[in-house]
Amino acid sequence: MALHFELVTPAKLVRSEDVHMVVVPGTEGDFGVLEGHAPVMSTIRDGALQVYASDGATPEEIEVRGGFAEVGANGLTVLAEHVEGE
Repeated sequence: MALHFELVTPAKLVRSEDVHMVVVPGTEGDFGVLEGHAPVMSTIRDGALQVYASDGATPEEIEVRGGFAEVGANGLTVLAEHVEGE
């Protein structure tokens, strides 16, 4: 099973892929999202998304600034105000 993950800025779709897990820097604290996570919406703080391609993999870090994260039936969507390097 895989989690569908999308990272979007106001300008473009940055990432759209299936991954094992993503750790999101929420304003109330970091939270991990796996396939089947309960629906939730959260604001995010400046920090690094940690994207795990597979179970036990070393995470890829993606620096984001501000925005929202939504977990729903289609997976995790992160709407970031800015993504470093994009």
